[in-house]
Amino acid sequence: MPPSDSRLLFQFHGRPPLGASVSLALQHLVAMIVGCVTPPIIIAGAIGLSQADRVLLIQASLIMSAVSTLLQLFPIGGRFGSGLPVILGVSFAYLPSMQAIAASGGGVSAIAGAMIAGGVIAVIVGLFVKKIRLLFPPVITGTVVFTIGLSLYPTAINYMAGGTGNTYESVMSKGLPEAMVYGSWQNWLIAVLTLAAVMILNNKGRGVCRLASILLGMLFGYIAALCFGMVSFADVGDAAWFSLPRFLHFGISFDLPSCVALGLLFAINSIQAIGDFTATTVGGMDRDPTDSELQGGIIAYGAANILAALFGGLPTATYSQNVGIVTTNKVVNRTVFTLTGAFLLLAGVSPKFAAVLTTIPQCVLGGATITVFSTIAMTGMRLIASQDLTARNTTIVGLSAALGVGISQASASLSQFPDSFTMIFGKSPVVIATLMAVALNLILPKEDK
Repeated sequence: MPPSDSRLLFQFHGRPPLGASVSLALQHLVAMIVGCVTPPIIIAGAIGLSQADRVLLIQASLIMSAVSTLLQLFPIGGRFGSGLPVILGVSFAYLPSMQAIAASGGGVSAIAGAMIAGGVIAVIVGLFVKKIRLLFPPVITGTVVFTIGLSLYPTAINYMAGGTGNTYESVMSKGLPEAMVYGSWQNWLIAVLTLAAVMILNNKGRGVCRLASILLGMLFGYIAALCFGMVSFADVGDAAWFSLPRFLHFGISFDLPSCVALGLLFAINSIQAIGDFTATTVGGMDRDPTDSELQGGIIAYGAANILAALFGGLPTATYSQNVGIVTTNKVVNRTVFTLTGAFLLLAGVSPKFAAVLTTIPQCVLGGATITVFSTIAMTGMRLIASQDLTARNTTIVGLSAALGVGISQASASLSQFPDSFTMIFGKSPVVIATLMAVALNLILPKEDK
């Protein structure tokens, strides 16, 4: 590869060699594909969608992740998109609130309505980003991210055990093997084997093996599940090879508690995106992002989620693991990231690919994603630790997390309140933790240095 061509990889514009661009794009795809498809799989199971709707939800989430990424890479009018090398995908940050919406019977339509409300909030944050970001210093965002990680642990444990919906009666009625019953030793064995494979690859692997540790660990667990007869391809044969997402397939309904729950997360993720944009430019371009890049990026993030709601996708956000790749290899060329978006788009338009993903046993997902959830929690801890752990800051973090997690784990404590109040404050710990952290940060007197 000529030196002049190879140098283009480290510039945003230009056309580097295709071979190098494809390999680097696949590296980004491998790093994010599991995180992108797992939330729709979990939400589809929580809502109880049919096989056809499960496939559509995964399809739409992949396609809208690609669209969100491309909008950031190719700004419209110079103010709609960041013009930075970032990857967006369906985010685990929204999972606790989406599970609460699913538990309340809202379904995908209520999630879509809340996404539209959240997208509008994100656009507003983008317009006034300089003033609003002052409300969310690292100790606040760290507390929220830490609480999100904690709240996802029960989901991972339930999945490792096989999924709460897989009772003995339901498994037998579907003609599935007894090994898939919730809490069976087979589920736990495969989950532990998957977790062990992920841990070994993540700690001992090198290069692509370490980067794709979760993907390869899931593949290992999937093969083990095949040996136990826990994988069925009955629905894969009926899936089409090519199909586009359907406009308003799941419908849209606006439920105030759901809108409040997701709206707060959109505000938080808008501020979190500033960190990812900054890490990308500082680590890959040796400069800070401009105000127009931050503003355009957040506005496009909000608008893309409104679009995703209309086509049945789930909320997207910037992917920090891909930011980590940029800061490591310094490759920032737009062609590489465009190819990643193209690969996501190709995967999304194939129902056959989405149908294969639905065959992954829940125990395999649990064994792989518990490491992701623990990483989310520790990311929050790192943000918190980046500030001085003064009495004021520890009070903000400890009290906010305690009230958020404590009330969500004992949601019956709000049983005498209206259902809408319980939905907002009792189902997901993120809402209370966010409101408490912001309020305490404003109320508690700042300590003299």
